[in-house]
Amino acid sequence: MTDIVLRDIDPALKGRIERVARVRGWDVPETLARLLETGLESVEAGLAPDLDGREADVLVGAIAAMERMPDDPGFALIGRTGSAGSV
Repeated sequence: MTDIVLRDIDPALKGRIERVARVRGWDVPETLARLLETGLESVEAGLAPDLDGREADVLVGAIAAMERMPDDPGFALIGRTGSAGSV
């Protein structure tokens, strides 16, 4: 099997890879191989988003806005219907 070396990757990405490895009980090389395979399958199937720079910026902004939402117990109920007995 061919070796692939990742250099200068973002520490946050490295941490995410290590977290997946730990949770799944895989070593890091197996984790990387599985993540690459899954990612390639998603891209080849057209399931992975192909965002241009502007779209990616908008998505990041939207996620940041959602993260700033107050922790309001009523907020979690938006879009949900009440139980059959409530009016």
